[in-house]
Amino acid sequence: MSQAVSAPKDNCLIALFGRPKVAIGVVHCPAFPGSPRYDGAAIDAVYDAAMRDAAAYADGGMHGLIIENHGDIPFLRPADLGPETAAAMAVVTDRIRRQVDVPLGINVLANGAIQALAVAKAASAGFIRVNQWANAYVSNEGLLDGEAASALRYRANLRANEVAIFADAHVKHGAHAITADRSIEELTRDLEFFDADAVIATGQRTGDTATVQELGVVASATQLPVLVGSGVRPDNVGEIMSIADGVIVASALKTSGIWTDPVDASRVVDFMRAFDSATA
Repeated sequence: MSQAVSAPKDNCLIALFGRPKVAIGVVHCPAFPGSPRYDGAAIDAVYDAAMRDAAAYADGGMHGLIIENHGDIPFLRPADLGPETAAAMAVVTDRIRRQVDVPLGINVLANGAIQALAVAKAASAGFIRVNQWANAYVSNEGLLDGEAASALRYRANLRANEVAIFADAHVKHGAHAITADRSIEELTRDLEFFDADAVIATGQRTGDTATVQELGVVASATQLPVLVGSGVRPDNVGEIMSIADGVIVASALKTSGIWTDPVDASRVVDFMRAFDSATA
């Protein structure tokens, strides 16, 4: 491990989940009002679809959930997100929290750290995921800046310091030419320096896994827990968990392996059997 860049923190996985190794499912919410794919359906139908996926994950043994507005494709940059998105996310998160007894996280796409913190505080979620916490990169949505400085001040203003930050390193769906003169190790260290609580390694896009080599680089660069945030399946979870502290899973647990499909409860059970075997 590289020399520490900040004072040691308590392990946020133990604080949130009561365990050092975790599997987290992602609730890909259908399109919310205000987004191009929203067809005017009754909002309760949108919430109910998300709640069904949340229940399938929780009943299958997942340790926690991340709720995200993945149906709002194409995503807006943070400054362009409307209040309707945060409002819908807060409502669906509160309904899920009342239905399942697992810790919840929030990811507002794209890179909506401020909005995610507002949702987390309003709906009692324990953490947020932020795809670009430090530095900048060229995303599908255009140039995205790191949100750490403004988001941490906003969190303090909300008196929401209990909400943990899960931050991506070298995040998927983008180009990192802006920071190409800095290694993945250094980019990971920046997340810790800017007070993230956990680091997420990903592949190139939804459904692609981080390479074992890149995962090893990320894990060796930080004292923080490291999770893999895409491309995890029953056949590779053992290798991944030999290095990582957790996994964030969605597509592999859908009925046909595509993120837009509903969660398949039997796939969740099979996955958790493999996860438990890998972490026994």
